[in-house]
Amino acid sequence: MVHRAPVNLTQKASLIDQPWSPRVVAEMNDYQFKVVRIEGEFIWHSHPETDEAFLVLEGTLRIDLPDGPVYVAPGELYVVPRGVEHRTAAEGQAKLMMIEPRGILNTGHAGGDRTALNDQWI
Repeated sequence: MVHRAPVNLTQKASLIDQPWSPRVVAEMNDYQFKVVRIEGEFIWHSHPETDEAFLVLEGTLRIDLPDGPVYVAPGELYVVPRGVEHRTAAEGQAKLMMIEPRGILNTGHAGGDRTALNDQWI
């Protein structure tokens, strides 16, 4: 059995110097737990192969969806269903944990200059 120290998500997120650069903090089976710092608006994209979960650590996350925005406060969790186009945003800065299968690109199939490298641990 592996004994490791608990992961302090807020502390890990504070180590990220660039917004929109998710970093892996833990894995469970085929899923990765990632922390990210966001500012402003991301790009519209979807993940046809998987749901995507967002847990807000600090700030307020806005998730733009086809039917309108959802606001997620610290301590709240929201799951975007697979295939649903969405855009994440924050007025000011927000720190989040994302839970998704290993290998999922942050921009889905949209690509572009906001695509982050996978499997970057912090």
